[in-house]
Amino acid sequence: MGGMVGIDVGGTFTDLIYSADGQTVSQVLKVPSTPDDPSRAIVDALAAGNIEPSSLDIVLHGTTIATNAVIERKGARCALLTTRGFRDILELGRRDRQRMYGLTGVHHPLVPRQLRAEVDERLDHRGNVITPLDEEGVRAFGMAMKAEEIEAIVVAFLHCYANPAHENRAAEILREISPAWEVVTSSGVIREYYEFERTSTATVQAYLQPLVARYAANLQRRLAAKGFAGETLVMQSNGGLVPLPQLPGRAANIVRSGPAAGVMAAARIAADAGFPHVITGDMGGTSYDVAVLVNGVPRIAETTDLDFRIPLRLPMIDVHTIGAGGGSIAYVDRGGILQVGPRSAGAVPGPVCFGRGGTEPTVADANAVLARINADQPIGLKHLASLDIDGARRAIARLGEQIGLGIEATAEAILAVVNQRMAGRTRLLSVERGHDPRDFALVAFGGAGPLHGAAIMREVGVRTMLLPPNPGVLCAFGCSIADLRYDLSQTVERPVTDLDAAWIADVLRGQRKDGEAQILASGIAAEAITVSHYADMAYVGQIHSLRVPVGGDWSLERMVEAFEAVYRQEYGNTLGAIPTVVVGLKTAVTGVRSKAPAAAAHAVEAYAAKPDRTRQVHFGEWRDTPVYDRRGLRPGATFNGPAIVEQADTTSVIEPGMVAKVDQFGNILVEIV
Repeated sequence: MGGMVGIDVGGTFTDLIYSADGQTVSQVLKVPSTPDDPSRAIVDALAAGNIEPSSLDIVLHGTTIATNAVIERKGARCALLTTRGFRDILELGRRDRQRMYGLTGVHHPLVPRQLRAEVDERLDHRGNVITPLDEEGVRAFGMAMKAEEIEAIVVAFLHCYANPAHENRAAEILREISPAWEVVTSSGVIREYYEFERTSTATVQAYLQPLVARYAANLQRRLAAKGFAGETLVMQSNGGLVPLPQLPGRAANIVRSGPAAGVMAAARIAADAGFPHVITGDMGGTSYDVAVLVNGVPRIAETTDLDFRIPLRLPMIDVHTIGAGGGSIAYVDRGGILQVGPRSAGAVPGPVCFGRGGTEPTVADANAVLARINADQPIGLKHLASLDIDGARRAIARLGEQIGLGIEATAEAILAVVNQRMAGRTRLLSVERGHDPRDFALVAFGGAGPLHGAAIMREVGVRTMLLPPNPGVLCAFGCSIADLRYDLSQTVERPVTDLDAAWIADVLRGQRKDGEAQILASGIAAEAITVSHYADMAYVGQIHSLRVPVGGDWSLERMVEAFEAVYRQEYGNTLGAIPTVVVGLKTAVTGVRSKAPAAAAHAVEAYAAKPDRTRQVHFGEWRDTPVYDRRGLRPGATFNGPAIVEQADTTSVIEPGMVAKVDQFGNILVEIV
């Protein structure tokens, strides 16, 4: 196996993990991200590591380009063609409110009203034609759009999940009018009902497709210019990979690319260490992402809200994100209350201590002022000999004047606020969903995660925190261990008594063939192809369904029994003789790649670790605190907090009243005494 790199392009830093032989980690590093052209940061990371692209067989990476484009409204100029009467579906939504109390808030649809139109056509829910497609109406719409300088068109008709013929014909007509347009049909993105969510998902795909196509072309060109001739794979939100040439057609599938990679990596590392139940806490420069895994399996969210009234109905690892990162800006609101985030200083200008022109105090500045990070060894900032601590102190002093606190007290307050925000979101996904945090291990990672993991652990009530060997680049590692994956779905919405087992088997067989064909078309060698089938099922009259693992040749009776078992596990009972409905059928097809084996366990011999040095660190007061170089901590090492652990990709804080030990895999396990 040749060289391999995993790269995660974040909002503030781009992380790289490199393996010269494809088996062991040779190097990890961080470089500043380049928001103007994210592909440039990938080349910068390779150059910073003196890695010759021509020596690599494969590049695997996660990216935030899709997420940022939606949040910042920097996607393509799109038009939308709908069934007559559904022009305003993107704005009507589910009649939800942006804020729970009051009627304030503004919705910014991805397609403005002047670029949305209707056409005569209608299908029923079985796919039968009620009103034929008005082809001349489609042509008239297309000719009108030629003057609007659009890049993409969404075609979303009612009930097209049951019969895509009208959408496909409309798309043909529009492509004839302008071959330059990216024409996206909603049935081509997702074959499910819920017309609002399906239309929104197709709109997200069209909004991102031209942008992602340019990104893929730029990345391919930059890597080729450096001599790279291998394969490039990109992380999807479902935890699987997609080849770069297929990326534009799956643009909506990479919205949560990086966070998904981190969850997959944390799951593998925690399982090897003996922790089946895991809470993942990924804190980077811009955001904090949290997920919960039970028995090593992350929850899959069928629908995710990217922004107010912009749902994405594609299978995604259920990762919750809040604006709480190292670059999150601290400020005093109109009520005189200290707040942190969600606004971030980002990569440019960055925190004040980065010396790039930032003027507002951030979480990173608070950590720097309290000496929790080493001012003389800036991580990922090779242009700096040391952090600008004096500048950070001045910025925090100005904030402190507004709330009547000194510099250190203000910095501590900033950390307390951001830690409470992250702990609150962590509780939302654990305690408030019926999980006991004491049964879980917290895997803290990201560039800032190990700095704050101990505080989150204490606030939430987790017993053990696991710090992986390279927590600062764990998302990049997750990209390197992922497999190819394609998800397929089809709405059924029929009582079990109206279905035939042979028909269900035929649908699942067709989904399997489609997924296997996509893996073969990718050109990526797979050691094996695995297939998982699911049925979304509910009782008659219920709105929400449960995902039930099924076999491709099961009888209807066996499917009902499986549904009742899942329902009983979820709710504690069943509803007896109430009829059961099959809402939809889904298949996940995975192409298993050749990859490095799991980490080898080393012999553990307990010993008291000796610090490399000490420095004054603020924990309520200035304390002489041991500082450990992680490279010198062998399996079996133990030490007490307060302590600082430094390494190339992050800094870890062990708070007072905690004890740390290194396990046989090189993870640091932290517990409260």
